[in-house]
Amino acid sequence: MNNISKLTAIATCLHVADQIALVGVPLVAVLVFQASPELLGILVACQSLAHLLGTLPFGVMVDRFPLRNLIVLAAFFSLFGFGVATIGLVTQNILGFGTGVTAAGFGVVLFGLTALSIIPKIVSPDDLSKSNATIELPRTAASFAVPLFVAAILTANNSGYIFAAAALTAVFAIGITTTLPNFQNQKLKRRNPLSELLEGGDFVLRSPHLRAIALCAVFWNLAFTALLVVLVPLLATHYQASPNAFGTALAAFGLGAILGTSFARQFASKVAPKLLLVFGPAVSVFAALLLYVGPNTGSTLVVFAAFALLGFGPSIWLITQNTIRQTIAPPQILGRVNAVIQTTIYGMRPLGAVIGGVVTGTFSAQAGLLVVIGLFILSAIATSLGGLRKIENFADLRPAS
Repeated sequence: MNNISKLTAIATCLHVADQIALVGVPLVAVLVFQASPELLGILVACQSLAHLLGTLPFGVMVDRFPLRNLIVLAAFFSLFGFGVATIGLVTQNILGFGTGVTAAGFGVVLFGLTALSIIPKIVSPDDLSKSNATIELPRTAASFAVPLFVAAILTANNSGYIFAAAALTAVFAIGITTTLPNFQNQKLKRRNPLSELLEGGDFVLRSPHLRAIALCAVFWNLAFTALLVVLVPLLATHYQASPNAFGTALAAFGLGAILGTSFARQFASKVAPKLLLVFGPAVSVFAALLLYVGPNTGSTLVVFAAFALLGFGPSIWLITQNTIRQTIAPPQILGRVNAVIQTTIYGMRPLGAVIGGVVTGTFSAQAGLLVVIGLFILSAIATSLGGLRKIENFADLRPAS
């Protein structure tokens, strides 16, 4: 088994666990804790809070410490967090549950950043897009299969077992990490961690391409996480469907992501990046509009179609901008550059969850959906900035040697 295959296997374990949390947290909030829309938003925010709190310091660690050790630490974060979340469910302790879910999130955050820095060390520049898509496939596959399974079987009585299963996948990940080699980083002079972070942030700000990617990511992720909160009450009030349809919608998202990732794996190096970068945000706007105009006849086919589109287009965008980051950023600051961009990609999600909960609780699910549409439109506008619409191929972005 080569190193890409090992990383893919670890990614499979951690992303299965993360997807259990993604679909399980909103359902547990409703079925176990009888949460209001506001509390639902807070619990969903807990699931993504690690991206906001951990990404930037993890970026410094990725540029400083042995990368295999960080992969091991990521798996232990996941094991500890899901163990605590399971105890919280068994004891009906909502604070313990939220704390555990947050802790588990640190694992997938640290793994994602570390893997992005390992890949350029073990593949050629021409193979970056394909390798990025290969590492991304486990997440997309998990985002399809796990919601279907969890939505079909999760009840208030068995939720503890499901989160315990998430902890077990982390145990498997720990076992695989022991077979990885030591990926050494370039020796750098140690400085104040804040100065190191500012160096990564300054590089992003000075790069017109990375600035535009970051801005697009801010608006898209605010919209998507708000949509996750809006969806449960929207299904009940507008589509007259059960909360478990939420899991099926996420499975449709996962199926779309599998197709998008597979497309990127085969064709990303053959299609102009500018087209892939514009397509993802644009199709998100269309998907959100589908949700808004969908008929309130009890049919959820429109919901599933919209979420499949949300999985397909943005997954292509994600892989494309990963390759742009790895191509533009010097290896010695790649971890911090990735951390800054990942913060904009995922760090906005807690805020988006709170926005979705507050607007839905104060007004209605339809009002929350209008906010989602507006944010998706802003993300699409951002793709017209920074020269993203002019990138014909990745080779043109490589620094002169």
